[in-house]
Amino acid sequence: MTIDDTPVQLRRSLFRKYFTALFATVVVLLVANGIGDAWFGYRDQRAMLDAVLRSEAASAAAQIGSFLDGIKDQLGWTVQQAWDAGTEGQHRLSALGALRQVPAIISIALIDAAGSERLFVSRVELNRMASGVDRTADPAVAGARSVSTWYGPVRYSGGSEPFMTMAVAGNRKAAGVAVAEINLKLIWEVISSIRVGQTGHAFVLDQPGRIIAHPDISLVLRGADEQISAAMRRLRDELVESSGRAITTENAAGKTVVMAMAPVRGVDWMVFVEQPLSEAFAPIYRALWRTGALLLVGATSAAMLAYWLARRMTRPIRKLEEGADRIGSGRFDHRIVIATGDELEQLANRFNRMAGELAISQERSERIARLKRFLAPQVAELVEKAGDDGVLSGQRAEVVVLFCDLRGFTAFSAHAKPEDIIQVLGDYYKAIGATITKFEATLTSFSGDGVMVLVNAPVPCPEPAIRATEMAIDMQSAVQGLVTRWNSRRYQLGFGVGIAMGPAAVGQIGYESRVEYTAIGSVVNLAARLCASAEDKQILVDAVVAQALGDKVLHVALGARRFKGYDEQMTVYGIRY
Repeated sequence: MTIDDTPVQLRRSLFRKYFTALFATVVVLLVANGIGDAWFGYRDQRAMLDAVLRSEAASAAAQIGSFLDGIKDQLGWTVQQAWDAGTEGQHRLSALGALRQVPAIISIALIDAAGSERLFVSRVELNRMASGVDRTADPAVAGARSVSTWYGPVRYSGGSEPFMTMAVAGNRKAAGVAVAEINLKLIWEVISSIRVGQTGHAFVLDQPGRIIAHPDISLVLRGADEQISAAMRRLRDELVESSGRAITTENAAGKTVVMAMAPVRGVDWMVFVEQPLSEAFAPIYRALWRTGALLLVGATSAAMLAYWLARRMTRPIRKLEEGADRIGSGRFDHRIVIATGDELEQLANRFNRMAGELAISQERSERIARLKRFLAPQVAELVEKAGDDGVLSGQRAEVVVLFCDLRGFTAFSAHAKPEDIIQVLGDYYKAIGATITKFEATLTSFSGDGVMVLVNAPVPCPEPAIRATEMAIDMQSAVQGLVTRWNSRRYQLGFGVGIAMGPAAVGQIGYESRVEYTAIGSVVNLAARLCASAEDKQILVDAVVAQALGDKVLHVALGARRFKGYDEQMTVYGIRY
């Protein structure tokens, strides 16, 4: 790769770059911090506001529910006793007591089991006893007998004041039904007591969207104003779509508010709580003003600081740049001298240490690269991890030696074209090499078509005999695929393997510029003889390997054979695969 050493034409000065970078960094951080504070402040404020509004709405709904429950309980006392002879006075006292206890009750009518009106007491009309009016068809009476407590729709007296009919049936049919007219203006006290912030308030709507209670009593007295009801229904629909969460919207007066609602139990009413948006988010607006002021002060300070730092850093950085160029060009003996007493000096010292470490690393890498040219990859890696080649020094070890070569290669090479020979050997060594690497064995030497492989040295491994045998089986599988292809080209080639196990001297041999790791001993000669004796597709092993295999790898005795260099015959075993 060609490196372009042409000097770069400076488009901006180093001082200007650092000033801009430092100033922008500080300002960006300030802006990001301000935006983050504003966002999280808004989110927290919104969550708190949602919780407060929903809590206030639920509390108001509970108070109104309690108000209605109180009326229901008072009416319940009026229908405890059956209408037997002589009980009219007791019923009248119960009804008058309910009027005294609950100012919201305007009138009470007591209906007996037959549906006849037996008593009527009122704040605004004349009381009457035993009028006998048949009220069987009255929706209030029928509703109370059906569901025990019946709430009528809200209606407006004279189109202004809201009223509602409530009917309560006794526990026994003989006790009859109490029907009361309720003035809902008194709920105004409950609603008026609710304050959210400075100007937030609550109000109550019935199912058609009419205002039942509101701090502004004039809105209540306007009764069923359709324009106001339509606006209220819109607000209710928006809150229903939000699944009960607080929303930001425009109220009936056209002001932007944050609003939540809660249902009143027993009746189809909704309590709404709202707070003006400007008031709800006033803390956020104040925080934004503070952030803006801090940003202005921070930007001014950042400009002054960036100017000073940029001037202070320019000269040492140029020295660092020059030193980095020299170290990057391979001059690892160069040292950068900076005496500022700060992090730049530390950085220069680190550059110098880095240069020294690079020099050592370069030397080590070159040594390992040389080792990998002559040693098996795992042997070279072992030397690298150990930090020296002491692990390759001569020693005695129990090893498994594997020899393999091609049958008929000598005759083939005598007549084949050189390019065909190279092609065959290339395919052959590619298949063999992949298998050796897979089983992490050590390739000690190869010559022509012959290969010598060690297992259990210099890297020990468990069950080396089994590993070597499985490697030989994989070799046969890989090479026999090549043999089939070679035979189709009329190349009369085969492949045989010999394996022996025993003690041997292992270590480096060679001279200064070229060394190899190998094994020397009788076991090496025996493995070579077994390989020479093996036929195509055969894997021959000695008795030591066969004993180590046991029943883990299928093998069969092939009888005793005499090998060159050995006085006695040796039992040979063949591997079944």
